[in-house]
Amino acid sequence: MKSQIFFAELKRRNVYKVAVAYMVAGWALSQGIAQVFPVFDVPNWAIRLIVLLIILGLPIALVLAWTFEITPEGIKSTTAADTMPSSGGTKKHAWVYVVVAGGFVSIGLFFIGRYTASHATAGGLPGGRSLPAKSIAVMPFESLSEDRSNAYFAEGVQDEILTRLAKVADLKVISHTSTQRFNSAPENLPQIAKQLGVMNILEGSVQKVADQVRVNVQLINALTDAHLWAETYDRKLTDIFRVETDIAKSIADALKAKLTGSEQTQMSKRPTENSEAYELYLKGSFFWNKRTGEDLKTAADYFQQAIALDPQYAAAYAGLAQTYIVIPLFAAGTPRDYFPKAKAAAQRAIELDETSAEAHTALGLLFCFSDVNFAEAEKEFKRAIAINPNYATAHHWYGNALLVALGRFDEAISECQRAVELDPLSLIINADLGGTLMMARRYDQAIAQLQRTLELDERFGYSHWNLGEALYLKGDAAGAIAEYEKARSIDDDPQILGLLGCAYANTGQKDKALELIRQLAERPKHEFVRGYIVALIYIGLGDKAKAIDCLEREYLDHDNIDTAWIRVDPMLDPLRGDPRFETLADKIVPLSEFKQPTAAR
Repeated sequence: MKSQIFFAELKRRNVYKVAVAYMVAGWALSQGIAQVFPVFDVPNWAIRLIVLLIILGLPIALVLAWTFEITPEGIKSTTAADTMPSSGGTKKHAWVYVVVAGGFVSIGLFFIGRYTASHATAGGLPGGRSLPAKSIAVMPFESLSEDRSNAYFAEGVQDEILTRLAKVADLKVISHTSTQRFNSAPENLPQIAKQLGVMNILEGSVQKVADQVRVNVQLINALTDAHLWAETYDRKLTDIFRVETDIAKSIADALKAKLTGSEQTQMSKRPTENSEAYELYLKGSFFWNKRTGEDLKTAADYFQQAIALDPQYAAAYAGLAQTYIVIPLFAAGTPRDYFPKAKAAAQRAIELDETSAEAHTALGLLFCFSDVNFAEAEKEFKRAIAINPNYATAHHWYGNALLVALGRFDEAISECQRAVELDPLSLIINADLGGTLMMARRYDQAIAQLQRTLELDERFGYSHWNLGEALYLKGDAAGAIAEYEKARSIDDDPQILGLLGCAYANTGQKDKALELIRQLAERPKHEFVRGYIVALIYIGLGDKAKAIDCLEREYLDHDNIDTAWIRVDPMLDPLRGDPRFETLADKIVPLSEFKQPTAAR
């Protein structure tokens, strides 16, 4: 009987009505906060705090509803209100209007949030584009292993998941280089999402003890902080490939990405049955990503060890091929020593796995830089992109190497821009977009792009000397020398000396230019100094014969890292028209293959 009296009193005091009205209004407010606040970069902790306060406010509202009443004369205690004359039907039905109004507000905020999330968030992207729903960045996985030397393993698992996701054409997947700049579980997800141009973030951790592995992952909508999917895997090391495949497929399902039959097959592949070879491969990849001459040689050693344990390991051959290609680019060896080995490794990788985008990309660059066989190079690059449209390096090398060499500048710029979309924080890709614009003689655009790259990292010497070159070509020799000197204080790349010597010679400082030639001649024998570098100084000095001697020697040695661009490189313009130079140019890039002969005036 007492309970019936209590519930009747709840009804009489409008506690039920207040509860319904509060929940509707609270849900409407929470919906609006969840949808709209991320657009304005409100921190996630603040959003959670507001929602928590709304929840905690419900019991307070119910207590107030029990204790007080709203009357025509204002808020009165329930006891006092009971002694007052009835206000008629207005009070009886007022709560209905609150509920209806709250419902309309909630629906309105929902659609406003959806609209602003899909439009206002685009403010962080170039050209006002919105963030694609089927896009993802895989953050660095946290290593929870007590043995700190296992850090390479967590990075390797992250990279393998990313590689599998990148094979899905329906997804936009950000490259490893860009995500490595962030923490494993960053706080400012909306800002990171805009910076990377993605809607979703995958966070994770890896713990390895002997042959046991635990992998934790969670997929998050970076704009709303909604957790879309999460899982924990406890497996043996020999089962790690199945874990990586399951994670990739679960993410594709969560993002409603369409997978073709071949993509499903590629995602499920086991690259090796040898767990020790796999660990050696991960160590090789770890050092490959460091990108210094010594680290690249260490990477090559690990890849070779992996191949020794599993001679059928295609990915290890592809990693070895790409390592051998870039060693000469870091002046850590000569193309004569490394390019043939790179070609053999790439071809072996393709024999073992024709769908290795990395191997096709490596072979494409070798056809450009070693064989100057542009038709075969284009086939390899296109094959790589068809296999893995999210592979930024394929777009990067295809645009910056082959398409530039052939004078197909619009295509080259488009490919390099696509590479930047896929790897937006990569310093080398951003800088080479600037270099591509420079080769196209769009100097103002090149300067702006290189300055943006330096905003990412002021200490990136490569950007400084590319910026100096663009300034020099535009006629600002003093500005160029300043940038070259900055680069020289950061980086010991021999090409800086060549560019600096050319600028010195052109500004009447011939003694300094000749001194740089002597310095280049005295470089240690193990350091590779390309003929093009010395040729630049001779061009500045006006000694065309010696400059062409250097370029011819580079061609005969199959060291065409620079001479592949012989028809488009503005730095070589003073040599154009010389019969020897034109003969050499026709050997490297026949006019029949060059699409825009007017570009190289």
